[in-house]
Amino acid sequence: MVLNWKAVVETLGILLLFLAVALLAPLGVSLLYKESIWWSFGVTAVLAGVIGVSFRFFSNKGSKQLEIREGFAVVALSWFVLSLIGALPFVLSGVLSSYSNAFFETMSGFTTTGATILGGIDTPQIEELPNSLLFWRSLTHWLGGMGIIVLTLAIMPVLGIGGVQLYKAEVPGLTTDKLTPRIGETAKRLWLIYVGFTVVQIGLLWPAIGFFDSINHAFATMATGGFSTKNGSVGQFESAYVEWIIIVFMILAGVNFALHFRLLAGQFKTVWKDAEIKVYFSIVAVSTLVLTLYLWAPGGASDFLKYEHLGESFRQAAFQAVAIITTTGFGTADYELWPFFAMSVLFLLFFAGGMAGSTGGGIKIVRHILLFKNVHTEIKKLVHPNAVIPIRLNRHSVSQDIMRNVLSFFFVYFALIGLGTLVMTAMNLDVWSAFTVTISSIGNVGPAFGDFGPTETYAPIPAAGKWVLSLLMMAGRLELFTVLILFSPAFWRR
Repeated sequence: MVLNWKAVVETLGILLLFLAVALLAPLGVSLLYKESIWWSFGVTAVLAGVIGVSFRFFSNKGSKQLEIREGFAVVALSWFVLSLIGALPFVLSGVLSSYSNAFFETMSGFTTTGATILGGIDTPQIEELPNSLLFWRSLTHWLGGMGIIVLTLAIMPVLGIGGVQLYKAEVPGLTTDKLTPRIGETAKRLWLIYVGFTVVQIGLLWPAIGFFDSINHAFATMATGGFSTKNGSVGQFESAYVEWIIIVFMILAGVNFALHFRLLAGQFKTVWKDAEIKVYFSIVAVSTLVLTLYLWAPGGASDFLKYEHLGESFRQAAFQAVAIITTTGFGTADYELWPFFAMSVLFLLFFAGGMAGSTGGGIKIVRHILLFKNVHTEIKKLVHPNAVIPIRLNRHSVSQDIMRNVLSFFFVYFALIGLGTLVMTAMNLDVWSAFTVTISSIGNVGPAFGDFGPTETYAPIPAAGKWVLSLLMMAGRLELFTVLILFSPAFWRR
């Protein structure tokens, strides 16, 4: 069967119309703060609207039904197209002179990576940006966090039967946990929880940092993005209260939102018995404890950055550990000044990721669980070669199809890391910086190590490198195969 391009184009048109509406929000912020760049959002909104209407007009005689291939095509192409157009306000306003920089910043926003080119030699500092652009950066996070396509499913049932295919292709994780028989109703409930958490966090942060900063940081936290309105990220507020609020909500954002729904529905036993949430909180607790004890220096004397008071050591350890595990990427300390062992612990956390079905990026905890279970099973089979030993998760047998997917994911994930490192070193990055910046991009973490640590910017990377990293961000956000399938000849074959 030939790919139904009319159905794909029509759906992209709907998403572009949604983007046009979303751009009205930063336009309003620009008018509110009496900024002269309001027109850049207006022009971009009109352009997105015109293209969206044109796409719909082009496809109005075609079939509207989306099959699985069309779903993959829409998701992969939409993230790219929306970033292409969403980057225009940065350039039209004159804030960024390079379209490559603007595209990188926008893709980093929509994919909730949080890597930024701001603060470089030829790019403005974050705090020099107009409030409307700061808000637009945060809004791209928030929309990309739960998924702009899932939002579209929630508010535009016109997609009909094709909604299932989009949901399967976009929602992060191994499985798509439908909370209700109707996919649109599932999307609405997930978004209600997402919006609810965001509103609560805004209310808690507002008294400490003001309304505007609280909105931006709540958007970035719940999306596990990491864009801040401050050059020094969250640490610039110098508030333990703010840091603990963000720690709590980063942890919540890293949890499967289906479990949030079940918890709110009173299904406590279901949540308590979930294997992934147990491992997730165990990793958070153990890594925080290890870092706390290692960073605590009661005497105050150390060749590295350590903390004299246990409470401060605990807070700094918890914040950095949770920010990396959940792939949020906020910072309150320069972890490259920490002892080597502490940096090694954080480096390992780069490979953890949040839970499946969360807004977090990375490999996902459930894949690690299944990988270790598979290794354990293979060891058992060496002793009992004729035994049939099923792999179980939450008392359910895991199919061979899922296990093949998990093992293939690990292979592709690390293969892309190797390829990305090779490409970035060809652009004159040192091996360590190239390696960690690739890991950070594909894991949607944000900060890396070497020349691109928590206090550095991605601005020095050549334009070609920014496009490569942008594609890695997109592949990581969409679970690799959604993007890679477009490069398979079988995908385009009848």
